[in-house]
Amino acid sequence: MSSGTGAALRLLAATADAKAVAEIGTGTGVSGIYLLLGMRPDGVLTTVDMEPERQAHAKAAFRAAGFAGNRARFIPGRALEVLPRLADGGYDLVFCDGDRLELLDYLDESMRLLRPGGLVCFEGVFADGRTVDSAAQPAEVQRIRELLRTVRESRELLPTLLPVGDGLLCAVRRGA
Repeated sequence: MSSGTGAALRLLAATADAKAVAEIGTGTGVSGIYLLLGMRPDGVLTTVDMEPERQAHAKAAFRAAGFAGNRARFIPGRALEVLPRLADGGYDLVFCDGDRLELLDYLDESMRLLRPGGLVCFEGVFADGRTVDSAAQPAEVQRIRELLRTVRESRELLPTLLPVGDGLLCAVRRGA
């Protein structure tokens, strides 16, 4: 993750006054640290990843960054098996950096998880320039294009595409 993308996530979490954030794809914890930096001091990051080793590394990174252990909840497993167990409307922000082939499913789950006025963000939507390349593209790039189109056409979302890192698609869930 680029520092620009991280700074944008930190700003978005702060702007949303985020107390509850869900993250799809823990990775090494870099994005989680940026999210935690922007969240309220009593906020909790719920992060989901299939790889327990990544979560262990992220947990150590959060501790090294000075965050108390109760600031993050680590849930191992496939996002699409874990997310249905999370509370409807219980999240201020959902950050998606998981399997590109499951992006539309992540969007569906995010809409359920987000409170009205909450944000959903997708990292890497430029796909190194391949989303605008007219040449034949792999399935993951086609899914990103579908995601971009779906978010743009949604009446429930107010989207923007931030040109930071490899592209950060953000959208506010409109109030009910």
